[in-house]
Amino acid sequence: MSDMADGAPRSHARAFEPTRALGRAVLVAGALVLVAVLTGRFDLVVIATPFAIGTAVSLVRRPRRGPTVEAVAAEPFLVEGADLGVTVNIGNPNPANFDLVVVRSVVPRWVKLKHSDRPYAVNVDGGTISGVDLEGRVLRWGRHPLGPVTAHAIASDGLLVGRAVQTPPLPLKAYPATEHFDAAEAMPRAAGHVGGHRSRRPGEGGELAGVRRFGPGDRLRRIDWRVSLRTREIHVVSTLSDRDAEVVVLLDALHEAGRSGGIDGRNSVLDITVRAAAGIAEHYLHRGDRVALLQYGGTVRHLRAASGRRHYMTTMEFLLDVAASEEADEPPPSSFGPHMIQGNALVMVLTPLLDLRSAAMLANLARAGRFVVAVDTLADSVLRVRATGKWGDVAWRMWRLEREAIIGQLREHGVPVVAWGGAGSLDEVLQGVARVAVGRTVTA
Repeated sequence: MSDMADGAPRSHARAFEPTRALGRAVLVAGALVLVAVLTGRFDLVVIATPFAIGTAVSLVRRPRRGPTVEAVAAEPFLVEGADLGVTVNIGNPNPANFDLVVVRSVVPRWVKLKHSDRPYAVNVDGGTISGVDLEGRVLRWGRHPLGPVTAHAIASDGLLVGRAVQTPPLPLKAYPATEHFDAAEAMPRAAGHVGGHRSRRPGEGGELAGVRRFGPGDRLRRIDWRVSLRTREIHVVSTLSDRDAEVVVLLDALHEAGRSGGIDGRNSVLDITVRAAAGIAEHYLHRGDRVALLQYGGTVRHLRAASGRRHYMTTMEFLLDVAASEEADEPPPSSFGPHMIQGNALVMVLTPLLDLRSAAMLANLARAGRFVVAVDTLADSVLRVRATGKWGDVAWRMWRLEREAIIGQLREHGVPVVAWGGAGSLDEVLQGVARVAVGRTVTA
């Protein structure tokens, strides 16, 4: 058997070590023979013979190589909360049988396997492969390395035990459960040439703009015969072109708040942020728009705008690595700023508004003329937590007042702030952003 197959990790031990049973068998046989020689009682040799012959026969049939171990996931792509199936294949490359193979695996925090607190035992005959099925669930989004898986083979009637055989951790990907999002708003500005949004420019589309006189370049199929017969002049129907839009989903990862309970428990700030981002990206990508992702924190990450199914999978991969910042320093202006965002893009900032730097970043984008919507991702469970102690209640109320003041200042800067609530929760505020964009165009 080869060490690597189908891209799955395998390893094997090539040596066995004696167990205490072998030591006891050799000690008993040797002691009986020694006593027989010293005392002249050769009947003790008869008693020692079965121990010696049994040990010799077992050692003659000993395997030369240890087992091969391979961990394979039933599904390469999972969604948090989905059922997980992992098969540990244990092979015996020797003609002789293994008496027993004991398998144990290290289980990550957010993976729940049945009976993972105890080892699994399986019999493996010579030249065969036996499988151990591990079943469970993935409780939270992210990358979860399962393993390493460790196997110990016992052979020669329990006289030999193989050295530990380990496989590298099996990488498991759990994509965030998409929170359903549906927005019926008009985009502030449509930038591309083809798409599903109504633009303000005349062109080939399905939205009626009016009726006008026939001119050079107009198509005959656009002629409105009823108006033409009434006015005795040829008139054509004009339409607005359909265009796509660019949406930038900006994730504020400066801080994590709340304790995540997985898919079945409470949501932390990052849980709400990542799941909301997945829902927003899925919605706009399915409509044919271009979606870009930005992570604001100690590490600035940027996923360029694109569209299509392939970009949707790239977006999900991007969200797997979202983590709270461990550095207190603000990203330098050279690595993050309005210059990273197109002027006609809709910027949806998912932020808990726990840091003044987040508010300053939102205000900076608004002053640069970007269409910004702040989506509050602070969980209700965090807002309800009150500090303990003599001055805990006072400190909690002061913090709430300070946060409300920040939200008020953002709204004064023209940044609408709305709490994330799933489907349709952003319709009203996005319609307001679209009206503001039209007003800017008319003023210009």
